[in-house]
Amino acid sequence: MIHKPKLGQNFLIDDAARHAIVDALGDVSQRTVIEIGPGHGAITEILARRCKRLIALELDRALAAELTFRFRDQPNVQIVEIDVLKADLSALIPPGETADVIGNLPYYITSDILLKLFAAGTLGIVARAVLMMQREVADRVSASPGVRDYGLLSATAQMNASITSLFTLPPSAFSPPPDVYSTVLRLQFAPRFEELGVDAPGFDAFLRQCFAQKRKTLQNNLRAAGHTAATLAALWPASIPAQARAESIALEPMAELYRALSATAEST
Repeated sequence: MIHKPKLGQNFLIDDAARHAIVDALGDVSQRTVIEIGPGHGAITEILARRCKRLIALELDRALAAELTFRFRDQPNVQIVEIDVLKADLSALIPPGETADVIGNLPYYITSDILLKLFAAGTLGIVARAVLMMQREVADRVSASPGVRDYGLLSATAQMNASITSLFTLPPSAFSPPPDVYSTVLRLQFAPRFEELGVDAPGFDAFLRQCFAQKRKTLQNNLRAAGHTAATLAALWPASIPAQARAESIALEPMAELYRALSATAEST
């Protein structure tokens, strides 16, 4: 098999790691599991013996054919040759059910895949996921407010899921070895929009405004988005320091500010 860098193909070869990743998903004996990027089937092989139904999404035609042949005698395994970003996840799952997700995410589209999974979580399509990604991205996803890595991806992720960082793997766990370390995260999808009294599309757009320029204060970013200084001064929550940057603010006061600005906009 020729390595295709444009597809982000670094295949997991560490036996202990592949078992640990599947173990992290928990009991899947009665679950549908969607695997993203199965590659040569290092994780697929284990999942096929454990889950009720396995749907493996593989973009590479040769790998999809290899896996289809390999698992031809296992009726609970379905190999789908498709780009995960183009896949209709709801169409893969029996009506009324949810699925779990597992995968080694390609470095160059990790954020796009996460956003797709967050949307699926909001719709109640997926319940939990165990995902491996570049360590630097995982650090951003799981970062807490007030630390350097906290940003738009952190806030978006934590509005949609409870996130646990599990373990980190060195380049030697893969073939060919990548130039980076990889971290495995577990996500329990639990959207917080209703809890915080915000609508998902509006609050997502608001967060993008708040984090538009990382070096600017939250007030300056919001003024650049069209909110007047007078409006911000009148509605500014006491829980947010006047010169704070978005990266230092927890989701609860962010939601408080959004609700206040939205109420003002609706009344004008």
